[in-house]
Amino acid sequence: MIATLMNLLSPVLAQSDANPVTTVLIVAGVLALVVVLILVTKYGALYIRALVSGAKVKLLSLIGMSIRKVNPGVIVSTRIMASKAGLQISTDKLEAHFLARGNVPNVVRALINASKADIPLTFERAAAIDLAGRDVLDAIRTCVNPKVIDCPDPAKGKTEVAAVAKDGIQVMAKARVTVRTNIDRLVGGATEETIIARVGEGIVTTIGSSNTHKLVLENPDAISQKVLAKGLDAGTAFEILSIDIADVDIGANIGARLQADQAEADKRVAQAKAEERRAMAVAREQEMIAAVVENRAKVVLAEAEVPRAMAEAFRSGNLGIMDYYKMKNIQSDTSMRQSIAETDKDNKPKKQ
Repeated sequence: MIATLMNLLSPVLAQSDANPVTTVLIVAGVLALVVVLILVTKYGALYIRALVSGAKVKLLSLIGMSIRKVNPGVIVSTRIMASKAGLQISTDKLEAHFLARGNVPNVVRALINASKADIPLTFERAAAIDLAGRDVLDAIRTCVNPKVIDCPDPAKGKTEVAAVAKDGIQVMAKARVTVRTNIDRLVGGATEETIIARVGEGIVTTIGSSNTHKLVLENPDAISQKVLAKGLDAGTAFEILSIDIADVDIGANIGARLQADQAEADKRVAQAKAEERRAMAVAREQEMIAAVVENRAKVVLAEAEVPRAMAEAFRSGNLGIMDYYKMKNIQSDTSMRQSIAETDKDNKPKKQ
């Protein structure tokens, strides 16, 4: 464009060589015209669009947005959208939120939805919720149309919450929690995962406190009533409207299984103790056998001393030959009596 203008003005510049002031004025005017054309080309459409939409934005503001690295198209579009919905939001607030890496269109849509649903929400609070990483538009929609959360979360691979009643029967339940966003607690409030965890804990506690599994099957609504009465939405970004038990199933007999496992463990302990006692008895038996052998050896040693003592008695004159014969006769008589007694014992008839 500049080259074309210079070609068109070259005859004029050639005629004004004698007057440098005129040349400077002409060049300055050309440059000014070029700048105006560029600005009109780049921002004219946005300016006219905002003007005819009733959301007027100054041309200098559009130029300043580009200098501040703000997308003028986004700001103008969101301002028009807010203006058509009856909301007046200054461009400074929109620019500030854009520079803070916020989602400006999402915030404006949330404000429009809140205004239509008569939900009190200011731009500052909506911007804070958006900068906190929450989807403010989804939060407003959840305020208008409550959301249903499955407990447990099927995305985590679990479809039912398992608990055991006092009679040892496992009961598996599935709950659906209807929640509504609490705008006042949205910043800093716990997320859906906390709701799911608390509801699951409440279900396990309620089933575990039931005397029998039959009570749970007869009145599953008691679970939702007890869980709902615990105030599980405290400190969360939601308000629990209802907790409905969608399904209740019977699982395994955990009590019987635990008793069987305990009995098996007790049996193994008893077997180990019996084996220990048997090993101790075998060891004691071997000790007694060794003691008997040792005592027999002592007896043999003692008997070996008898002939020596008798020989010494003969030499010293303390034992005569007749005394020796009497002792032999007594030993023979004793041996005979023992033989007769053993024979009578073997020949004695057994009792019928």
